[in-house]
Amino acid sequence: MIGATITQLRKQKGLTLTDLAERASISKSNLSNIERNLNTNPSIRVLERIADVLETDVVTLLGMEEEENTQDFYKEFLQRLRDLNLTREELEEYERVLEFIEWKKKKSKT
Repeated sequence: MIGATITQLRKQKGLTLTDLAERASISKSNLSNIERNLNTNPSIRVLERIADVLETDVVTLLGMEEEENTQDFYKEFLQRLRDLNLTREELEEYERVLEFIEWKKKKSKT
């Protein structure tokens, strides 16, 4: 995931592998290994250098931005449920919908 993100951002900036490696002061082979997901655990220092050159942040490179957006969505969703002041019985009706969705997902996997 990190590799694909870096590759995509590098290409959007019109940089070659060599360009990015030189500007980030890392070896071309190290960058290549990161992009091809052979090195799935690069150091934060290396990621910070890459992020600086690509004019982004480490959170974006790690794909955590998406997770944060998902967490925000769930927080907002829960707040909406609270604001509705639903009774326990009403919430149990929604639980049946969730059970149906779970059943449908399991069925589609088999």
